[in-house]
Amino acid sequence: MDRRLYLQLLAFGECEDTPALAHELREVSREFTDPPLEWVLYEDLADPQGVALVLLDEDPRRLMERQRYLCRATALAHMVLKEDLVMFGRTYATGRDPDLNEVLFERPRNYLFNRSWPWAVWYPLRRKPEFERLPREEQVRILMEHASMGRVFGECDYAHDVRLACYGMDRNDNEFVVGLVGPDLHRLSRLVQEMRKSRQTSEYIQSLGPFLVGYAVARSTDQANVK
Repeated sequence: MDRRLYLQLLAFGECEDTPALAHELREVSREFTDPPLEWVLYEDLADPQGVALVLLDEDPRRLMERQRYLCRATALAHMVLKEDLVMFGRTYATGRDPDLNEVLFERPRNYLFNRSWPWAVWYPLRRKPEFERLPREEQVRILMEHASMGRVFGECDYAHDVRLACYGMDRNDNEFVVGLVGPDLHRLSRLVQEMRKSRQTSEYIQSLGPFLVGYAVARSTDQANVK
Protein backbone atom coordinates (compact mmCIF):
# COMPACT_ATOMS: atom_id res chain seq x y z
CA MET A 1 0.00 0.00 0.00
CA ASP A 2 1.45 3.39 -1.01
CA ARG A 3 -0.91 5.49 1.13
CA ARG A 4 0.08 6.73 4.58
CA LEU A 5 -1.39 8.98 7.25
CA TYR A 6 0.77 12.00 8.12
CA LEU A 7 0.63 13.71 11.51
CA GLN A 8 1.98 17.14 12.42
CA LEU A 9 2.35 18.33 16.02
CA LEU A 10 2.83 22.04 16.67
CA ALA A 11 3.23 23.50 20.17
CA PHE A 12 2.61 27.14 21.05
CA GLY A 13 3.06 29.43 24.03
CA GLU A 14 1.18 32.56 25.08
CA CYS A 15 -2.32 31.18 24.51
CA GLU A 16 -4.56 33.41 26.60
CA ASP A 17 -7.88 31.66 25.90
CA THR A 18 -7.89 27.97 25.01
CA PRO A 19 -11.72 27.65 24.69
CA ALA A 20 -11.74 30.57 22.24
CA LEU A 21 -9.01 28.92 20.18
CA ALA A 22 -10.96 25.67 20.13
CA HIS A 23 -14.03 27.56 18.90
CA GLU A 24 -12.00 29.19 16.13
CA LEU A 25 -10.61 25.81 15.05
CA ARG A 26 -14.13 24.38 14.85
CA GLU A 27 -15.33 27.33 12.79
CA VAL A 28 -12.40 27.12 10.38
CA SER A 29 -12.91 23.36 10.09
CA ARG A 30 -16.27 24.03 8.44
CA GLU A 31 -14.38 25.39 5.43
CA PHE A 32 -12.82 22.00 4.72
CA THR A 33 -15.06 19.11 3.76
CA ASP A 34 -13.26 17.02 1.14
CA PRO A 35 -11.65 15.58 3.13
CA PRO A 36 -12.58 17.08 6.51
CA LEU A 37 -9.94 18.86 8.55
CA GLU A 38 -8.82 16.52 11.36
CA TRP A 39 -7.14 17.83 14.52
CA VAL A 40 -6.71 17.47 18.27
CA LEU A 41 -6.03 20.41 20.59
CA TYR A 42 -4.11 19.86 23.83
CA GLU A 43 -3.29 22.04 26.80
CA ASP A 44 0.39 21.75 27.69
CA LEU A 45 1.04 20.47 31.22
CA ALA A 46 4.45 22.17 31.35
CA ASP A 47 3.23 25.63 30.31
CA PRO A 48 0.22 27.41 31.90
CA GLN A 49 -0.32 29.24 28.61
CA GLY A 50 0.82 26.42 26.32
CA VAL A 51 -1.20 24.47 23.78
CA ALA A 52 -0.38 21.88 21.16
CA LEU A 53 -2.19 21.06 17.94
CA VAL A 54 -2.03 17.72 16.13
CA LEU A 55 -3.16 17.70 12.48
CA LEU A 56 -3.84 14.57 10.41
CA ASP A 57 -3.98 14.12 6.65
CA GLU A 58 -3.10 11.50 4.04
CA ASP A 59 -1.64 14.19 1.75
CA PRO A 60 1.44 15.93 3.21
CA ARG A 61 1.09 18.87 0.85
CA ARG A 62 -2.53 19.42 1.83
CA LEU A 63 -1.60 19.07 5.51
CA MET A 64 1.05 21.79 5.12
CA GLU A 65 -1.36 24.12 3.31
CA ARG A 66 -4.02 23.68 5.98
CA GLN A 67 -1.51 24.06 8.79
CA ARG A 68 -0.34 27.38 7.33
CA TYR A 69 -3.92 28.54 6.88
CA LEU A 70 -4.79 27.75 10.51
CA CYS A 71 -1.72 29.62 11.70
CA ARG A 72 -2.92 32.73 9.84
CA ALA A 73 -6.68 32.53 10.34
CA THR A 74 -6.87 31.80 14.07
CA ALA A 75 -5.35 33.06 17.33
CA LEU A 76 -2.36 30.84 16.60
CA ALA A 77 -1.06 33.75 14.51
CA HIS A 78 -0.38 35.70 17.74
CA MET A 79 1.24 32.86 19.68
CA VAL A 80 4.86 31.76 19.91
CA LEU A 81 5.78 28.53 18.15
CA LYS A 82 7.95 26.19 20.24
CA GLU A 83 10.29 24.93 17.55
CA ASP A 84 11.88 22.27 19.74
CA LEU A 85 8.49 20.57 20.09
CA VAL A 86 7.59 20.44 16.39
CA MET A 87 7.05 16.78 15.39
CA PHE A 88 6.08 15.28 12.07
CA GLY A 89 5.79 11.70 10.89
CA ARG A 90 3.94 9.07 8.88
CA THR A 91 2.25 5.88 9.93
CA TYR A 92 4.05 2.64 9.09
CA ALA A 93 3.51 -1.11 9.21
CA THR A 94 5.81 -3.82 10.57
CA GLY A 95 5.33 -6.34 7.77
CA ARG A 96 3.40 -8.66 10.05
CA ASP A 97 0.16 -6.68 10.20
CA PRO A 98 -2.91 -8.57 8.90
CA ASP A 99 -4.91 -5.41 8.14
CA LEU A 100 -2.93 -2.49 6.71
CA ASN A 101 -5.92 -0.14 6.55
CA GLU A 102 -6.56 -0.66 10.25
CA VAL A 103 -2.91 -0.15 11.24
CA LEU A 104 -2.14 2.80 8.98
CA PHE A 105 -5.40 4.75 9.13
CA GLU A 106 -8.10 3.50 11.47
CA ARG A 107 -6.06 2.80 14.59
CA PRO A 108 -4.30 6.19 14.86
CA ARG A 109 -7.59 8.01 14.39
CA ASN A 110 -9.41 5.79 16.90
CA TYR A 111 -6.70 6.40 19.48
CA LEU A 112 -6.44 10.16 19.04
CA PHE A 113 -10.18 10.83 18.84
CA ASN A 114 -11.18 8.63 21.78
CA ARG A 115 -12.66 10.94 24.42
CA SER A 116 -11.90 8.37 27.11
CA TRP A 117 -8.16 8.83 26.51
CA PRO A 118 -7.51 12.58 27.00
CA TRP A 119 -3.93 12.37 28.28
CA ALA A 120 -1.08 12.22 25.79
CA VAL A 121 2.71 12.04 25.92
CA TRP A 122 4.45 12.86 22.61
CA TYR A 123 8.17 12.49 21.94
CA PRO A 124 10.67 11.82 19.13
CA LEU A 125 13.47 9.27 19.32
CA ARG A 126 16.53 8.13 17.45
CA ARG A 127 18.29 4.78 17.64
CA LYS A 128 22.06 4.34 17.73
CA PRO A 129 23.63 3.34 14.40
CA GLU A 130 24.75 0.08 16.00
CA PHE A 131 21.17 -1.18 15.96
CA GLU A 132 21.01 -1.12 12.16
CA ARG A 133 24.13 -3.27 11.98
CA LEU A 134 22.66 -6.07 14.09
CA PRO A 135 21.48 -9.23 12.34
CA ARG A 136 17.83 -9.04 11.39
CA GLU A 137 16.91 -11.87 13.77
CA GLU A 138 18.51 -10.01 16.69
CA GLN A 139 16.68 -6.80 15.79
CA VAL A 140 13.37 -8.66 15.79
CA ARG A 141 14.02 -10.13 19.25
CA ILE A 142 14.87 -6.72 20.66
CA LEU A 143 11.80 -5.09 19.11
CA MET A 144 9.48 -7.87 20.25
CA GLU A 145 10.66 -7.51 23.84
CA HIS A 146 10.00 -3.78 23.67
CA ALA A 147 6.59 -4.23 22.02
CA SER A 148 5.46 -6.84 24.55
CA MET A 149 5.69 -4.26 27.35
CA GLY A 150 3.46 -1.85 25.47
CA ARG A 151 1.04 -4.64 24.58
CA VAL A 152 0.40 -5.39 28.26
CA PHE A 153 -0.49 -1.76 28.96
CA GLY A 154 -2.76 -1.68 25.92
CA GLU A 155 -4.61 -4.85 26.90
CA CYS A 156 -5.29 -3.32 30.32
CA ASP A 157 -6.46 -0.06 28.66
CA TYR A 158 -3.71 1.86 30.46
CA ALA A 159 -1.87 3.21 27.42
CA HIS A 160 -2.06 3.05 23.62
CA ASP A 161 0.62 4.17 21.20
CA VAL A 162 0.57 6.05 17.91
CA ARG A 163 3.83 5.16 16.17
CA LEU A 164 5.19 7.32 13.35
CA ALA A 165 8.32 7.14 11.22
CA CYS A 166 10.05 10.45 10.46
CA TYR A 167 13.18 9.40 8.55
CA GLY A 168 14.41 12.34 6.49
CA MET A 169 11.55 14.56 7.71
CA ASP A 170 12.92 15.67 11.07
CA ARG A 171 15.34 18.57 11.40
CA ASN A 172 17.18 16.78 14.23
CA ASP A 173 17.44 13.51 12.30
CA ASN A 174 15.07 11.66 14.61
CA GLU A 175 13.70 8.41 13.24
CA PHE A 176 10.39 7.98 15.04
CA VAL A 177 7.68 9.97 16.79
CA VAL A 178 5.64 8.25 19.49
CA GLY A 179 2.35 9.41 20.94
CA LEU A 180 1.12 7.61 24.06
CA VAL A 181 -2.55 8.21 24.88
CA GLY A 182 -4.69 6.96 27.73
CA PRO A 183 -7.14 7.80 30.50
CA ASP A 184 -4.57 8.37 33.23
CA LEU A 185 -1.25 10.23 33.13
CA HIS A 186 0.28 8.01 35.79
CA ARG A 187 -0.07 4.95 33.53
CA LEU A 188 1.55 6.73 30.59
CA SER A 189 4.46 7.77 32.78
CA ARG A 190 4.75 4.25 34.14
CA LEU A 191 4.91 2.81 30.61
CA VAL A 192 7.80 5.14 29.74
CA GLN A 193 9.46 4.03 32.98
CA GLU A 194 9.03 0.34 32.16
CA MET A 195 10.28 0.84 28.60
CA ARG A 196 13.60 2.07 30.00
CA LYS A 197 14.26 -1.52 31.09
CA SER A 198 13.96 -2.94 27.58
CA ARG A 199 17.12 -3.73 25.68
CA GLN A 200 16.15 -1.36 22.86
CA THR A 201 15.91 1.64 25.19
CA SER A 202 18.74 0.78 27.56
CA GLU A 203 21.28 -0.12 24.85
CA TYR A 204 20.22 1.24 21.47
CA ILE A 205 18.47 4.59 21.94
CA GLN A 206 20.69 7.57 21.14
CA SER A 207 18.20 10.33 21.93
CA LEU A 208 14.72 10.50 23.44
CA GLY A 209 12.57 13.60 23.66
CA PRO A 210 11.88 16.40 24.26
CA PHE A 211 8.54 15.34 25.73
CA LEU A 212 5.22 17.11 25.39
CA VAL A 213 2.58 16.16 27.93
CA GLY A 214 -0.89 17.32 26.97
CA TYR A 215 -4.55 16.99 27.90
CA ALA A 216 -6.98 16.96 24.97
CA VAL A 217 -9.54 19.75 25.32
CA ALA A 218 -11.06 19.70 21.82
CA ARG A 219 -11.12 17.52 18.72
CA SER A 220 -12.40 17.97 15.19
CA THR A 221 -14.71 15.02 15.83
CA ASP A 222 -16.41 16.50 18.90
CA GLN A 223 -19.46 17.69 17.00
CA ALA A 224 -19.80 14.29 15.33
CA ASN A 225 -20.19 12.63 18.75
CA VAL A 226 -17.24 10.31 18.16
CA LYS A 227 -16.11 8.57 21.31
